Amino acid sequence: MLTNVLRNGLARRTFSVRVFSQNEYESAADSTLEKLSDYFDQIADSYPVSDQFDVSHAMGVLTVTVSKTVGTYVINKQSPNKQIWLSSPLSGPKRYDLAEEQRWKYSHDGENLDELLNREFRKILGDDRIDFSRHV
Repeated sequence: MLTNVLRNGLARRTFSVRVFSQNEYESAADSTLEKLSDYFDQIADSYPVSDQFDVSHAMGVLTVTVSKTVGTYVINKQSPNKQIWLSSPLSGPKRYDLAEEQRWKYSHDGENLDELLNREFRKILGDDRIDFSRHV
């Protein structure tokens, strides 16, 4: 087990990272992408999204086109590194590791993938009911 100490502004955050087997990683990553894909489809059905809003999930790559003005999210498996990579039109690229509590964490600031998606999609859609916590 490894412990990462991070600096986020003046605060220090600590979290544990366990080394997962390739099978554990693959199962967790596939499950996460499937749940995210389903939730993005629910968002399209439940919220006023643009006509360009589109969700595509195939071969370990989830692509969510929000609109021409916002841009496109790409979330994909990176099996050699046992990571999930995110490309966000709002916050840029991030690489998430599977943490001890089965949550995907960004090692540079300790933020979970669902926390970032909550913040960005609440801003994009103007609705605080967006909640990715059960879908990651």
